[in-house]
Amino acid sequence: MKLLFDENLSPRLVAAIASLYPDSLHVRDCGLCGASDEEVWRYALQHGFAIVSKDSDFRHNSTLFGSPPKVIWLQIGNCTTSRAEFILINKLTRIQDFLLHGEESCLILKHPT
Repeated sequence: MKLLFDENLSPRLVAAIASLYPDSLHVRDCGLCGASDEEVWRYALQHGFAIVSKDSDFRHNSTLFGSPPKVIWLQIGNCTTSRAEFILINKLTRIQDFLLHGEESCLILKHPT
């Protein structure tokens, strides 16, 4: 399961979840800092990544274009990197099912209350 983390998420997430999501990258690792959403979308499509973002634009793109790439939209507001990490770890089974079997193009994960 290869995840591509958008600019609005910390690059530290890649190392923090590497054992569960191997081969994941941050846009910084691909030379895509400051790139348009279209460029990030195209990179994810060409290299087999699912996009993880807090940006609703990627959810919108998934509705318009479908998948691939699949999109994981973290609807978590302004929270710490450790909180985002917790959600990605806690929702591992749901994310795996979404990426491997689901017909959905976008998975929305919300901040637990």
